[in-house]
Amino acid sequence: QVQLVESGGGLVQPGGSLRLSCVASGSMFRIYVMGWYRQAPGKQRELVATIAADNSANYADSVKGRFTISRDNAKNTVYLQMNNLEPKDTAVYYCSGRHPALPVNSYWGQGTQVTVSS
Repeated sequence: QVQLVESGGGLVQPGGSLRLSCVASGSMFRIYVMGWYRQAPGKQRELVATIAADNSANYADSVKGRFTISRDNAKNTVYLQMNNLEPKDTAVYYCSGRHPALPVNSYWGQGTQVTVSS
């Protein structure tokens, strides 16, 4: 069914920036709740940010003020702009999607590695 393809990960120094992209297939992207999660080595996967169809957004406290989630429904794409990156942001970042009528995320991307190191 729906496929999510992520890009934009890489290696950056502390204080640097990255922009992650997630392109979705399908015709219902515009109504889906989209989100970004991350998982660091040896740790549980955690929520980073979510964005609903009306562009309302939620952020984890650890990234608030540094990260911005956005979406372009014409391109079936959700973005995560990451500024002032810190070593603790190092993780595999996953894109997710959920139909608003469902309580759980139905679709997941393959993940993209973000490494913040000097």
